[in-house]
Amino acid sequence: MNSVRITTGKVRLSYANIWAPKSFDGQPEKYSCSLIIPKSDTKTVGRIREAIKTLLADKDVQTKLGGKTKGLKMPLRDGDTDREDDPNYADCYFINASAAPEHRPLILDRDKNEVLDQSEVYSGCYCQASISLYAFNSNGNKGIGCGLRGIRKLADGEPLGGSVVTADEFDDDDIDDTDDIF
Repeated sequence: MNSVRITTGKVRLSYANIWAPKSFDGQPEKYSCSLIIPKSDTKTVGRIREAIKTLLADKDVQTKLGGKTKGLKMPLRDGDTDREDDPNYADCYFINASAAPEHRPLILDRDKNEVLDQSEVYSGCYCQASISLYAFNSNGNKGIGCGLRGIRKLADGEPLGGSVVTADEFDDDDIDDTDDIF
């Protein structure tokens, strides 16, 4: 078994590097994001836990991980302990997902039309995500990772970090129509 695919319920998008691959700390470029999952969304949390359990029970995965389940890196993390300084992660779990540059995630609107306007899907909006969980054993690190397959925007939300600029911010009343200002 190579991976287990999951579609989440309504999650909040954070650290959304989904339009162009980026490199962090000298690592290879990749698309990436953090998916903030309310702890009350037991359906999504259950799907993720079940996928992890399925992977860990697979003989090929057990071989890849050296037969160990202790000390493995796991994708589902607790925002109350791992991001206690960020109120956006309070009472939530989160999962970091990424994709290689040659596997750009599909980005859709609520009606499942591809989104081309990069300002439409941003850190802070609410979405549904298609992810794949897989086992990894690389450079001494072992565990279950999360691949980002696609994002379907469901609703706007308060932008996290930087803000989204809209045309409404520019008001013609604030400029003088004369060409000879200087």
